[in-house]
Amino acid sequence: MSTDLAQKRFQQGDTDLCYFEWGNPADPTILMVHATGFHSRCWDKTIAALPSGYHVVAVDQCGHGRSGKPDSLGDWTLMGRTVGALVAGLDYNNIIGVGHSMGAHALVQVADVMPERFERLVLVDPTITEPEAYASPPELADLDPTQNPVSRRRNSWESPEAMFTAFKDRHPFSLWQPDVLRDYCEFGLLPADNGEGFVLACPPYLEASVYEGFRSVDPYPIVKRMALPVTILRAQMAGGDVESVRDFANSPTWPGLVDVFPNAQELHIPELSHFMPMQDPARIAGYIANGLDPDI
Repeated sequence: MSTDLAQKRFQQGDTDLCYFEWGNPADPTILMVHATGFHSRCWDKTIAALPSGYHVVAVDQCGHGRSGKPDSLGDWTLMGRTVGALVAGLDYNNIIGVGHSMGAHALVQVADVMPERFERLVLVDPTITEPEAYASPPELADLDPTQNPVSRRRNSWESPEAMFTAFKDRHPFSLWQPDVLRDYCEFGLLPADNGEGFVLACPPYLEASVYEGFRSVDPYPIVKRMALPVTILRAQMAGGDVESVRDFANSPTWPGLVDVFPNAQELHIPELSHFMPMQDPARIAGYIANGLDPDI
């Protein structure tokens, strides 16, 4: 895949998204949508491993990276609406949609509204859990991100290198390829307003609000009517102990999800964690380009 890229911005109404673009817009488009707390450049090594002949767009989701920062991300329709506005506003068609974790949930929302713009979806360990979890959605006004431990993440860094050094031996970052972790640190920080050091590009309170609102959108009515071909890559499952369940490296994807989609296939990859694009970007790139070919 070409290493030439351009940083661009899409603003329309209340949508303010930064995105990065590789390749020729006349070629088939791959749209990459990242996970909670991450950013578009976490896809760099996956994109580099794609074959030539694609136009790739990786978007910083609302509240993440260099995109605009709302007051809360507790309503998961916001992620779907803003990515959908970008797709429609830039008139993308013949899209291979690739979403990781919460990004996969957002992508399913977008493809539901404009299925004619997509060829197929690749959902990388999507944050779509068992149907019962969505039976009693939270009142958005009652969400309190300060009660989520993610809101207390360290938010002051001297440099991307200091962040890399702090994370490289810490689970789950120790599972990642080091060059992917460097991309996460380099592009996951912004200069602090006071001019001293850096802060996280996704503020901890916004990341926490995503986790607090994960039940705000029931994806199953959408899943049941999704006619597009869907590929699910599902990671390792949690064990029975509390510590394992709380480990973000474990899969949030309900194993029965593949059977609810009308036209889906799944590959369970127990040797990879929820952060599989960070662990083995070349392998994930192969599945994106070629599907579940056993020779990849």
